[in-house]
Amino acid sequence: MDKKNPMGYKPIFPLLMTMAFPPMISMLIQSLYNIIDSIFVAQLGESALTAVSLIYPLQNLSLAVSCGIGIAMNALIARHLGANDDEQASFVASQGIVMSLLHSLLFVIIGVFLIHPFLNMFTQSQDVIDYGMQYGTIVITLTFGSFIHLAVEKMFQACGNMIVPMIMQIVGAIVNIILDPILIFGYFGFPALGVSGAAIATIIGQMSACFLSIYLFSKYNEHIHLSFQHFHIDLETYKKLYSIAIPSGVMMCMPSLLVSILNGILASISQSAVAFFGIYFKLQSFVYMPSNGVIQGMRPIMSYNYGAKERNRMDQTLKMSGLTIGVILFAGTFLFYLFPEFILSMFNANQSMLDIGIVGLRILSFSFVLSTFGILMAGAFESLGKGSLSLIISLLRQFIIIIPLSLILIPWIGLQGVWITFPLSEFIASLIAVIFFYRSYKRINLSD
Repeated sequence: MDKKNPMGYKPIFPLLMTMAFPPMISMLIQSLYNIIDSIFVAQLGESALTAVSLIYPLQNLSLAVSCGIGIAMNALIARHLGANDDEQASFVASQGIVMSLLHSLLFVIIGVFLIHPFLNMFTQSQDVIDYGMQYGTIVITLTFGSFIHLAVEKMFQACGNMIVPMIMQIVGAIVNIILDPILIFGYFGFPALGVSGAAIATIIGQMSACFLSIYLFSKYNEHIHLSFQHFHIDLETYKKLYSIAIPSGVMMCMPSLLVSILNGILASISQSAVAFFGIYFKLQSFVYMPSNGVIQGMRPIMSYNYGAKERNRMDQTLKMSGLTIGVILFAGTFLFYLFPEFILSMFNANQSMLDIGIVGLRILSFSFVLSTFGILMAGAFESLGKGSLSLIISLLRQFIIIIPLSLILIPWIGLQGVWITFPLSEFIASLIAVIFFYRSYKRINLSD
C-alpha cells in the first residue's frame, strides 16, 4: 500500500472530512453567490429576474459539460495514482485539459447564435427577451475560463488536495459577489449596467478562478506533470474519459433540460411561477452543492481504494459519506419547510410569487431528505467507472418521472402538481438505487 498518499491509509472519517470539507465550503459559497446574484437582479424587477431564470439552464449546461469532463479526469487520474502509475495519470490529465478547451468552443457558438431563439421558446415579453440577451450572450459565450478552472480543480482533488480547489472557488465567488452591486447599480463611478453588469461580474469571477488555478497548479502540484510537446489526441483515452464524462455530464444536464421544459409549462400559467421556479432552483443548490461537495471528497477516496483493491475502506467511505449527506439534506428540508416566506422575501417577492412560493417551497422541501441514497450511490458508481448505473439513478431523480407526472397532475391540482413530482421522483430513484446497491456494488470482485 502506498503510504505516501493518505487515501490509502488515513482513517476514513477524518480523511473524508479533510477531502469533503473544502469542496463543501467552496460549493456553498458558489451557491451563495448564485443566490446573491438573483437577489440583486430581483431589484431590477420581475422581468429581469425571469430573464435570468430562463438563461440559468444554459449556464447549468456549461457547468454540466465542464464538470462531466472534470469528474472523468478525477476518476481516471485517482485510479492510476492508486495503482502507482503517475506517468499514465499525467497523460490522462493532459488529454483532459485539451478536451475541456475543445468543448468550451461549443458554448461560444451557443452564446453567439442560439440565445435569442432559445428565449423565444419561453416568452413573448420583449423586456424579458432583451434582459435575457444582455445577460445570456455574455455568460454563455465566455465560459471557457470556467472549463479550465474546473479541470484543474479536479486534478488537484484526484491527488488528495482539496484546499487549493477551495481557495480557487472562494476567490472566484468573492470577486463575483463584490462586483455584482458595483456593476449592476453603478457604484464608485462605474456605469450602471443592469443585468449586463451581473453577467460581467460572473465572467470576471470565473476568469479570476481560472488564472489562479493555473498559477497554483504550476506552484503546488506534485504528482501530475502536464506535457503538450508533440501532443496528439489519444482516442483510447478519450473513449475512457467519455465513458465517465457522458453519464456524469448527462446527469448534470438533466436539471438544465428539466428547468427548460418546466419553464415552458409554467410560462403558460404564470410569469411569477417561472420567476419562483428560477429562485427555487438556485436556492436548492444551497443544499445540494454541499452534498455534492461530500461526493467530491468521497469520489477520489473510492476510486483510489478501488484501484488499490481495499474493499473495507470503500465500504467505510460509502457509509460515512451517506451519513454526512443525510444530515445536510435533512437540514435543508427543515429550513425550506419552516421558513418559506422569509426566504422568498429576500428576492423582493410580490404577493403573487408569495402565494405560489410558500406552498411550493414546503412541498419541494421533502425532496432533499428523500434524495440522500440516490445522490450517494450515483456518486459511488461514478467513482468506480460504472457510469451507466449512475446515469439511470440520475435520470429517475431529475427527468423521467417529473415531466410526464407534471403534465398529468397540473389539470387536476394546478401548480402543486408540479411541485409534488419532485419528492415522488426522489423516492422512486432511491428505491432503484437500493436495488443497484445490492445487485452491483455488493458484488464487486476485487480479487483479480
